[in-house]
Amino acid sequence: MATTTSPSATVASAPVTIQPASPLSMAPSTDKKLVDAHVTRVIDGDTFEVSINGKKETVRMILVDTPETKKPNTPIQPFGEEASAFTKATLEGKDVKLERDVSERDKYKRLLYYVYLGDKMFNEILLEKGLARVATFPPDVKYVDQFRAIQKIAQEAKLGIWSLENYATDKGFDDSKSKKDAADKPKEFETHKPTSAVEPKETPAASSVHYNNCTEVKKAGKAPLHRGDPGYSSKLDRDNDGIACE
Repeated sequence: MATTTSPSATVASAPVTIQPASPLSMAPSTDKKLVDAHVTRVIDGDTFEVSINGKKETVRMILVDTPETKKPNTPIQPFGEEASAFTKATLEGKDVKLERDVSERDKYKRLLYYVYLGDKMFNEILLEKGLARVATFPPDVKYVDQFRAIQKIAQEAKLGIWSLENYATDKGFDDSKSKKDAADKPKEFETHKPTSAVEPKETPAASSVHYNNCTEVKKAGKAPLHRGDPGYSSKLDRDNDGIACE
């Protein structure tokens, strides 16, 4: 990732409680073919890793697009960190159900799914909270009208990405939006994201233990190290995803 940064997100230390925000949200019904999966790692707001029958896969959520935080040659976009933090706090370590549309995978070989956590579709939750825009890639458009109706409610309320004028469009997100613009987002958004601080890159506890390389970390039985863990440092985290010596 490159230069700009978005305002720091806040993440709940306690489990996130999901409340239905729209009558449009739909629970998985018995007539749908659903796949059971366990979320092992969140990559960003709309992408995560799962275990399906013991096999590791990467899932890209269908019909939603969150601002970028890790795309090469793309700056960290406003509300990208908030979306990533919310998805991580809500999904990581949880059992979910996955629903396919038409395509099985995208061009990056990621599985394409609608994601259900309990009785809520998580794709919809991101739209409801203004953390994602509707992004269409036919033929996978099963719920596009429903999603656009949910998005319209978030737009009218100026939630999240919609609080920045002309930032989110049908074509993507405007990288030129400054940190100041993002910092000026309405305070109402504070009620639509988790509530405790995101871990800093290195905490005092992390700096009290030092490892020269990942070999030392593995010999100490501490791999992988997560951001905030004793001994974590950015030099051990090559892809800067908050997990070192994976």
